Amino acid sequence: MKHIIILGDGMADLPVKRLGDKTLLQCANKPMMDRLAREGRCGRLITVPEGFPPGSEVANTAILGYDLNRVYEGRGPLEAASIGYEMADDDLALRCNIITLENGVIVTHNGGNLETEDARVLISYLNEQLAAPINERYGFERVKFITGIQYRHLLVIKGGNKHIVCAPPHDHPNQEWYPLLVKAESRNAVHHAGSIRLSPEETADLLNELILKSQELLAKHPFNIERAKRGERQANSIWPWSGGYRPSMETLMRRYPQVKSGSVISAVDLIRGIGHYAGLKIIRVKGATGLADTNYEGKAEAAIRALERDDFVFVHVEASDEAGHDGDLELKMKTIEYLDQRLIAPIYNEVCKWKEPVCIAVLPDHLTPVEMRIHVGQAVPFLIWHRGIKPDDVQQYDEVSCVNGSYGLLRHSQFMDTLMNIK
Repeated sequence: MKHIIILGDGMADLPVKRLGDKTLLQCANKPMMDRLAREGRCGRLITVPEGFPPGSEVANTAILGYDLNRVYEGRGPLEAASIGYEMADDDLALRCNIITLENGVIVTHNGGNLETEDARVLISYLNEQLAAPINERYGFERVKFITGIQYRHLLVIKGGNKHIVCAPPHDHPNQEWYPLLVKAESRNAVHHAGSIRLSPEETADLLNELILKSQELLAKHPFNIERAKRGERQANSIWPWSGGYRPSMETLMRRYPQVKSGSVISAVDLIRGIGHYAGLKIIRVKGATGLADTNYEGKAEAAIRALERDDFVFVHVEASDEAGHDGDLELKMKTIEYLDQRLIAPIYNEVCKWKEPVCIAVLPDHLTPVEMRIHVGQAVPFLIWHRGIKPDDVQQYDEVSCVNGSYGLLRHSQFMDTLMNIK
């Protein structure tokens, strides 16, 4: 039995008044997901362990069967792995958004839908005008910005301390940014005098210096000056968050002997980084953007080709999460329908022809409600289908229907354990 997980990031939602107090999954036209739910078995999954933030780095790692208490180091190290940056033992890697600030508040976490080509210019500018003077002050390369994708980038602090409190920008839309600056944890980590490792307080001070100076510099960059003339949102501040050290994760092949080889397909560095540490091959699909215009058909074709050679494939689609963060109900509805008809359907139609059975699982990692625009760590609905499975009574795939699924309520690694026991 081969296994494929198809994950619609942030696809789940809360009841929406405009939809008659139904969720988007209840209202969307998604005949393939409903068919798989009807012919398969369903349940719900708690993807975010108690005490952890409801982020994609937490939820996706838990979905793949890992104990977050043992492996969690934040988004930064995972994204570093994805873009090929090999972390040293004394590196602190943080996810670094380029965001939009207006009138003292965070308007958007994505810099006005910043494109990678434009971001590359801004990151280079920040290394020259911001990082270089700080590195000269320390006498070594203390600070380094690394280009990622679109608004998602990497900030590496040599000797930085992870015991700090950072606010994920997507969790604070339309909120004042200044009170959200980086703070040291109340219980400070042990700090050895003379060590290259900064204290939590020193790390927080350095990051806040970078944030404030980035705002001065980016406001003067021609890219933002031209955007301002056109009345467009400016990419006018960095925002580092979710930092950590190099993680220690065993591969899926060691955790689950059923998996001899596997692949991950995603446009998002974070997911590729999780796949890297999990021992999965990273497959990049031309036209995969992380937005609603992503190449669904290309991802479906890549997943089919990967399933022909691998035992396990993880397909991640970011689009619903981005639409949820933007509060765009109509667009989020479309992303759910695109996932259903342009990605899940062709995969199902192809593997049904194969002699070797394939087990298909579909789920989101967390809720990104359009009326809240943030991640919510409630239980998410999931379905599991394969030829010969005994169906339960669920007739369609959504948050409400799956409450009655025969798998009941699973927690964290129980989902992957259950999936891998289907042989």
